[in-house]
Amino acid sequence: MTVPALVHDPAAPRGLRFADVPEPEPTDSQVLVEVHAVSLNFGELAYLGRRPAGSVPGNDAAGIVVRAARDGTGPGVGTRVTTFGWDGGWARLRAVDPDNLAVVPDGVDLGSAAALPAAGVTALQAVRGLGSVLGRRVLVTGAAGGVGRFAVQLAARAGAEVVAAVGGAGRGAGLPSLGAREVVTGLAGLAPVHGVLDNVGGPLLTEAFALLEPGGRAQSIGKASGRPTTIDFEEERLRGGDRHLAPFVVAAPFGPDLTYLVGLLATGGLDPQIGWRGSWERATEAADELLSRRLRGKAVLTVSGPS
Repeated sequence: MTVPALVHDPAAPRGLRFADVPEPEPTDSQVLVEVHAVSLNFGELAYLGRRPAGSVPGNDAAGIVVRAARDGTGPGVGTRVTTFGWDGGWARLRAVDPDNLAVVPDGVDLGSAAALPAAGVTALQAVRGLGSVLGRRVLVTGAAGGVGRFAVQLAARAGAEVVAAVGGAGRGAGLPSLGAREVVTGLAGLAPVHGVLDNVGGPLLTEAFALLEPGGRAQSIGKASGRPTTIDFEEERLRGGDRHLAPFVVAAPFGPDLTYLVGLLATGGLDPQIGWRGSWERATEAADELLSRRLRGKAVLTVSGPS
C-alpha cells in the first residue's frame, strides 16, 4: 500500500513535490501515526539538497495513533500525539518511537503541537545549556524565527533578561510580549551579556561572542546567514579569556522535553508563534515565505488525503 507524501525532488520548486510512497512499516516498538499537521523548519528546507531524491523529509508531525506498538509500549490507538523524527514526517502516515513523542491533550490544537518538536526542543535544550540564567542578560540572535521565538520565551521563563536581535524592525513584532526586555537590529553599543543563543552564525556570531562577560557562554545553534564565523582568539586572550563557545546539537530522545513543552502549551505558558498556516498543498508557498525570511515564527501545514 502507498500513502501521499511530500518528497524531495531536486527539479521541483523548492525541491518538493507530491508522490505516493510505500506505507511505513513500524518496528515492534513503534507506533503508527495518521498525520494531521506538520511544521516546516528553516534548516530542513535550506539543506534539502543533502537528501536523496525521492526521500520523505520532515522532523515534525502531529496526529492520531492508528496502530499501537506490537510490544505494548507507547500510547494506544486513538491517542493524539506530536512526534519528532530525523525524516519521514511529511507523509500521511508516520512510524515513530514512543520515546520521541508526547501525548497531546484534547484541548490542544494539533497544528500548534506540530510546531513544537524540532524548534521548541532545540530552544529548550539550548537555554538549558547556558546553565542558570536567573537575573542574567541573554542575547538571542535570529529571534524572529521559529527557534528564536521559542528561545526568547523559554529564557525569559528561566528568569533571564532577554535581548532579542532581529534582521529588521518589522521582524521584532510581538517579541516584547514573549518576554524580550530589548529588541535590537544590530549589536553595536550593546551592554555585555552572560549568554548567547545564536541562530545566525557568520559575522553576527563573532560580534555576539565579543559581548560575553567573563564566565559567559555562547551556543551556536544555527547558521541562517550561510556564512562562516571567524574569532580572533589572540584578542580573546587579551580580554582575559574565560568565555565559552559551543556548537549546539539537539539530543534525542525528544519525549521528555516535548512532553514538558506540550504541558506549557496546554496551560498557556508557551505560544507556538505560528506565522503561516495552510494546506500542505501550499507547501512551496510556505517554504518560500520561510526561506526568504518574510515569515515570523513557524509554518504549519494541514495534512489531508486518504491514509
